[in-house]
Amino acid sequence: MRVRAEKIACDNPVGVAEAQTTPFTGRTAWARNLTAPVRNFLSTETGSAAIVLAAAVAALVWANSPWSDSYESVWTTKLSIQIGSSGISEDLRHWVNDGLMVFFFLVVGLEAKRELDVGELRERRRVATPVFAALAGLALPVAIYLAINAGGPGAGGWGAAMSTDTAFALGALALLAPRATRLRVFLLTLAVVDDLGGLLVIATAYTQHVDVVALAAAIGFFLALVGVRYLPIWQRTPAAVLVGTGLWVAMFESGVHPTIAGLAVGLAVSAYPPARTDLERATELTRSFREQPTPELARSAQLGLVSAISPNERIQFRLLPWTSYVVVPLFALANAGIHVSGGLIDAALSSRVTLGIVVAYVVGKPLGILLGSWLSSRRWLGGTRPPVSWPVLFGGGAVAGIGFTVALLIASLAFHGQRLAEAKLGVLAAGVAAALVAWCAFRAIRLLPTSLRARQILGASEEILDLARDVDPERDHIRGLEDAPVTLVEYGDFECPYCGQAEAVIRELLSSFGSDLRYVWRHLPLNDVHPHTQMAAEASEAAAAQGHFWDYYDTLLTHQDALEPVDLRRYAEELGLDVERFWDEVRRREYASRVAEDVASADLSGVSGTPSFFINGRRFQGAYDVASLTAAVRAAHRRARLAEVAGATAG
Repeated sequence: MRVRAEKIACDNPVGVAEAQTTPFTGRTAWARNLTAPVRNFLSTETGSAAIVLAAAVAALVWANSPWSDSYESVWTTKLSIQIGSSGISEDLRHWVNDGLMVFFFLVVGLEAKRELDVGELRERRRVATPVFAALAGLALPVAIYLAINAGGPGAGGWGAAMSTDTAFALGALALLAPRATRLRVFLLTLAVVDDLGGLLVIATAYTQHVDVVALAAAIGFFLALVGVRYLPIWQRTPAAVLVGTGLWVAMFESGVHPTIAGLAVGLAVSAYPPARTDLERATELTRSFREQPTPELARSAQLGLVSAISPNERIQFRLLPWTSYVVVPLFALANAGIHVSGGLIDAALSSRVTLGIVVAYVVGKPLGILLGSWLSSRRWLGGTRPPVSWPVLFGGGAVAGIGFTVALLIASLAFHGQRLAEAKLGVLAAGVAAALVAWCAFRAIRLLPTSLRARQILGASEEILDLARDVDPERDHIRGLEDAPVTLVEYGDFECPYCGQAEAVIRELLSSFGSDLRYVWRHLPLNDVHPHTQMAAEASEAAAAQGHFWDYYDTLLTHQDALEPVDLRRYAEELGLDVERFWDEVRRREYASRVAEDVASADLSGVSGTPSFFINGRRFQGAYDVASLTAAVRAAHRRARLAEVAGATAG
């Protein structure tokens, strides 16, 4: 909850000049933002790509420096953990590859599960397209690699020619197509399936010996880990750490690559939006602690707040920065170092291993993804249209040709010595070439005629709308033309200072976009935080019954610090309302059910606090300053116009 932050905002109001230069990001919490929604995940992954690239470059520089011998010396240093006569002994590189990378795949599994439970893939029929695309994007590169290496000594390394690197791919896409959110979500889902396929390949094709007893123990530990959720909340973390460690050790001893455990656990941890009852209970516990600051109530308040958030989000919140900014860069530093000599380059140019990896990624990946998406869209398979147009999908497929993490992981299992160096060089070269192909593809898309781009939109599936209840002109409070191409819906609270900040931004947007934008206000009074907001919301409806909602709305947001009953009555007098009728309706709570309907729609839409915005039915994430909202509204307007052109063309 942001009660303290809100108090500071009330005591220290932001000046107009400062407000216009500082992005508005504050919200009064209600159903609490998901700590790792897809946009945050994408942002962290794309940001980490720069650090991973820097780590890879550092590894190459180190491996080719006058101190190149120290590179292998450091990463082949043995580290042992011994308990009695039993223990595990591995070099540092394998501790990174087999140990730390478990957390990376755990986070990937968590995000995949979040998307399935509350994200873009909650509509199950939409899962088919990225799954088919991922499978074909795995199979075709492997087929190309095997065709090039058929009968040769490098044929066994086919697994190194198929997997997309999530961080690098999303990072490249953020640079090449920064507004392609739907493509990024599609690519993220594809990458998760891709990673799962890569790990299954490791488990089946690159596992030399399987200890059945240890594998059975690992399955037992996994089931125990799933059962941890039924323990009291204060026991779950230590129990999960203990059982998770046992699971990793059992997987390690079984001979199956232990990173598979991370993905499996992530996919088993459910995600869900906070329940209103849990949030209200958390508020009550916090208030009780404020009144009686005892250790017992502090503990109860802490556990109440934690239990309101799903374990999926809590684990992601803790692990995602570490995996993105520490684990994967360490993996790059440990595995990307190749001593590049003239002899290696000459060998790579004629190496079927290097050629197979490059062609598989640069040609096989985009074609495989296009083929899989096409198959999934066939009616005889019960498929749906792809989430983006075919040219954009090809650009995304080209980006998916950037392989690094899993590719290097499998290469290290399949090859040794000179052939391993050739494979690593192929992975790095393929990443550069795939990025160039993607740049050319997106550049070409921007040059397409508007009419052609519009026709392509008809072939894409419709977006899943986050707004549960559409705007009803007969019921909702609307500013602007009813047929405006862009609709901005705000769930707000008259006593929330952040809604007061946002109101000035909304006015500027309405002035800038004119007839192209309509604005809708819906009530979300946060009664457990603001004592006067419920009556203010009902009073605004009483004013609306006399045709003065927007006048009253303006007055309330201008005087947020004066919302006592006497103030509400005075505002009605100043606006020339029938005060007796107004006050009788407020006193009898005539419009409590009308406000409750808005609250129910906010609950259905997964609203996380006030102010919360929806643009053409899609939730707006991020700062709500003028620049950010203007960019979002302009993008929605552009999409709406393209859709109109597409409809006219089809007609």
